Amino acid sequence: MAKGGGGNNTDGWGQYIGQYLSIPVVNMAIGGRSARSYSDEGRFTTIINTVKAGDFVVIEFGHNDGTSGTVDNGRQDAVGSDTSTTATVTTSSGTTLVIHTFNYYIDNAVNSLKAKGAIPIVSSQTPDNIWANATTMSGPSRFVGYAQIASTQTSVTYVDHFDYVATQYQSIGQATVNTYYPMDHTHTSATGANVVAQAFVRGLACGGSALSQKINSAGKSVPLIGKCI
Repeated sequence: MAKGGGGNNTDGWGQYIGQYLSIPVVNMAIGGRSARSYSDEGRFTTIINTVKAGDFVVIEFGHNDGTSGTVDNGRQDAVGSDTSTTATVTTSSGTTLVIHTFNYYIDNAVNSLKAKGAIPIVSSQTPDNIWANATTMSGPSRFVGYAQIASTQTSVTYVDHFDYVATQYQSIGQATVNTYYPMDHTHTSATGANVVAQAFVRGLACGGSALSQKINSAGKSVPLIGKCI
C-alpha cells in the first residue's frame, strides 16, 4: 500500500485509490510493517488521534506478519485468529518478549477508531505473484482468513482484496501480470499498483460499505466492477 512500494520504481496501491473516490485520501501506509510493528511504533495511535467522526480508515496487513526464525524480526505475530493467544519470542539482544496475534492488533485498532466515530474497513492482503499453474494463482495465506475474522469480531466491513486481485490477475493472464512485478513477487510497478487499486474498488462496490457511496465515475468504470465474488 505504501508510497514507493519496496523501492526500485515500485509503488503501493494506496497511491492510486484516490482517483476512484470522490473524497480525499491520505495514504499512511509504511513499507515493511506488520499489524504488530505498526502498532508498536505508535502508527495506529497517530491515526486514532488524527481521525474525525465520519472518516473512513482502510486497514490491510499480512505480507509481513508471518513467523520468522529463531530470532524475532520485530514484525511476526503470535499464531492464531483469537485475541487472547500470546507467544514468547527472543530478540537479537537475547531478551524475551511477549507478542500477540494479528487479530489482537487489528481488533484493538478497529475498536479504538470506532470509539472516535471513524468507519474502519478491514481489507485482506493482496496476492504475491505466485501461481499454482499457468492459469491459477496460489491460494491465500492464513492472514486473509484472519482479516475476515477480525472484521466479524469487530462488526466492520470486510473487503476480500486477495480474491478480487487474484480474479483480476487471472483474467489478465500470468505473462502480463509478471510485468507488474519488476523486483520480486510482492512489490508492484505503478501499473500493477493501479490494477490492485481497481480490484479494491471492485470489492468495495460489492461489499456495501458506506465508502462505496463515495466511488466516483472513474471508479464505476473499473473493469469487472459489476461482478461480485
